[in-house]
Amino acid sequence: MILFPAIDLKDGACVRLKLGLMEDATVFNLDPGAQAKSFADAGAEWIHVVDLNGAFAGKPVNAGAVDAILRAVSVPVQLGGGIRDMATIERWLEQGIRRVILGTVALKDPQLVRDACKRFPGRVAVGIDAKGGKVAVEGWAETSDLGVLDLARKFGDCGVAALIYTDIDRDGVLAGPNVAATAALADAISIPVIASGGVSSLDDLRALKAHPKLEGVISGRAIYDGRIDVAQAIRLLKE
Repeated sequence: MILFPAIDLKDGACVRLKLGLMEDATVFNLDPGAQAKSFADAGAEWIHVVDLNGAFAGKPVNAGAVDAILRAVSVPVQLGGGIRDMATIERWLEQGIRRVILGTVALKDPQLVRDACKRFPGRVAVGIDAKGGKVAVEGWAETSDLGVLDLARKFGDCGVAALIYTDIDRDGVLAGPNVAATAALADAISIPVIASGGVSSLDDLRALKAHPKLEGVISGRAIYDGRIDVAQAIRLLKE
């Protein structure tokens, strides 16, 4: 299982939100490049980055911070937030992003996901963020009527590289991940699933690791708070 240390970008800084609320952001590092390098130096194989401003604006906002991250590390970076059209997908991939994450547009324009997967094999992930079991979009500001599994099944045959499942009600509050819902999703689809939201301890990582169909786990606040040591977590997930 792969650990994806998270860098959430707001106004150029590394932050963590509680329950997806932009007004409840804690700044952890003003230098995203340095933060990414510290993760890579600790042994991280991937880094997970979200342009929070971009998720709300519907277009990239923190491009400078993303560029700083790409310059600072050689490990692959996956990026989500504000990626809503093919031109933006292409631009990020050309700039060195290994994998783009399509969230809002996966609900609103699923054909774009299919087209992007065909054009850029292995470099497109889908982010499904859930609130009360329903898909949330536009930076989690809107909740749809569509269930998580219903959306995930739309992409089972088009070559999506990974599905990142976030339980918003667990995100940023260190309440533990929704292991049951995440494992059930992984069991129901063929796309590799990455768990996100609520990871607070090594015990949480052990609970997720017990489900072999999960490809990875994203952790943010617990790392910044010192509850999870990146190097130790990587060793645990590799055992």
